[in-house]
Amino acid sequence: MRSTGLYWAVTRGSFRRFATYRVATAAGIFTNTVFGFILSYTYIALWSQRPGLGGYDQSQALTFVWVGQALLMALAIMGGGLEVELQSRIRSGDVAIDMYRPADLQTWWAAADAGRAGYHLLARGLLPMAAGALAFPLALPLDPLRWAAFLLSTALAFLVSIAIRYMVGLTAFWLMDGAGINMAASLCSVFFSGMLLPLTVFPGSFGEAVRWLPWSSVLQVPADVLLGRHTGAGLLAAFAFQAGWAVVLLLAGRAVQAAATRKVVVQGG
Repeated sequence: MRSTGLYWAVTRGSFRRFATYRVATAAGIFTNTVFGFILSYTYIALWSQRPGLGGYDQSQALTFVWVGQALLMALAIMGGGLEVELQSRIRSGDVAIDMYRPADLQTWWAAADAGRAGYHLLARGLLPMAAGALAFPLALPLDPLRWAAFLLSTALAFLVSIAIRYMVGLTAFWLMDGAGINMAASLCSVFFSGMLLPLTVFPGSFGEAVRWLPWSSVLQVPADVLLGRHTGAGLLAAFAFQAGWAVVLLLAGRAVQAAATRKVVVQGG
């Protein structure tokens, strides 16, 4: 119970920390909204020429755009979450302090990132989505159970996202500069999550393959849950897919962490 209280305190502190950056938040809301409009008009042009592309009608495709904008910062789809700060603390040697805390290192960083994600979901998620709903005919559901399923899928998406980014952050134990791997991870996340185009658009074996990658759990699956493309047993299968990747990647992160702390000398410490 005491450990649970500690992690909740870390989450609340992280939420309050990001809530202080009000100007940056306002600029981010504007950026997300503008980017959403650009993508929306691109999708309108594309779906006008190819109705039903990827199994979506135009309103569903537009909804996919704005779900992506709502989750972009919350799930750090383009990077910039905990991995950057973790890499900085590893390079400076401050991670040694983190390891001596009476807390699990991975859970500590997950709790801190949960506070960041919660703030951005509220601050940079709701307003762009509202702007998109006012400007375009979105296929948003009225069923509260569908929204509940979407929130559960989003929570599972966060676990997959944090697991991937935690391992990216740990690479600083071996790499002096994380810019290259951060960029590669960001590109993979943007492309393979469906941020630019729904993964159902890609044909053949390539399309099948990318839909089985962990990044599809971050955006493609939550968006399809909201759109009602997963129901009944299919919805349970979608949750199991996300949960399975979350477990595998979180365990992989623990294995990488164990290897790093056992074999590598902390830079600066």
